[in-house]
Amino acid sequence: MESTILVFIRKPFMSSYNKMKICFFLIIAFAFFSCSESKDTPPAQKEGTRTENKLIEPAIKSIIDSSGVAGSILIYDPQKEVYYSNDFAWAEIGRLPASTFKITNSIIALESGAVENDSTVFKWDGKKRRFKIWEQDLIFRDAFRFSCVPCYQDVARRIGPKRMNEYLAKLRYGNMDVDSSNIDVFWLEGNSRISQFQQIHFLKRFYNSQLPISERTEKTVKRMMVMDNNEDYILSGKTGWSIRGGHNNGWFVGFVEKGNQVFYFATNIEPAEQFDMKRFPKTRKEITYRALKKMDITGLAGK
Repeated sequence: MESTILVFIRKPFMSSYNKMKICFFLIIAFAFFSCSESKDTPPAQKEGTRTENKLIEPAIKSIIDSSGVAGSILIYDPQKEVYYSNDFAWAEIGRLPASTFKITNSIIALESGAVENDSTVFKWDGKKRRFKIWEQDLIFRDAFRFSCVPCYQDVARRIGPKRMNEYLAKLRYGNMDVDSSNIDVFWLEGNSRISQFQQIHFLKRFYNSQLPISERTEKTVKRMMVMDNNEDYILSGKTGWSIRGGHNNGWFVGFVEKGNQVFYFATNIEPAEQFDMKRFPKTRKEITYRALKKMDITGLAGK
């Protein structure tokens, strides 16, 4: 809003006192109109800020469509500040984190002292477990690698609901629903939720040392997460699989370090009808590797 102030002076000469009064009036008037204008004017965007872009990637859509699953692969390139996916709406929906929560559970275990280090031994109680590989004593890093659910249920009980909630609030991890009745299953069943975008936001803060945790814990968990390490790139991540009422949902989340660049990914899928569930565990990783290759992030076609 433009404003004009007219001051009529009849006398050819003014005293110093009158001049001061007029100057004071002009200052007050200018301040008033400036404030009025600012109320109607939207604040300018801060210099240097940029809105993160979201681009539908046909190659990723083709990978999902040809794999017999429904879902989304979400890849974030922080160098370009661009998200790539086949389905951003799917990526916004919160779901049970399943075993991807082992990343956060490991961080909290080490920070709280519930687990001393990545060589801490978890004794097998001799009971039959879902997978044969779990039926042995496992050190912490192998419990992570083999995604040993009973081991991490023990970890969660050691941490306890009070400390778990305190650390989850500090780490700002998804929307977890934790109490004494579900402390060892809340990431597998119930009302806990995290979206693909939230998974990547958490991984970004973790990778860039922005979480309120010790350097020791950060280095230990990053070391535990490494899945592929070759001359071209290092891929770190964690899979997850939840089953609720016969409904299967699979995850694969992590990041790829390539030279001085890093890329983040979060895949979430569900099997279509007639899907061979024996293939489901591998499919989560295979389609993610294929997408990363299509995006020229890795050179592998999948494992």
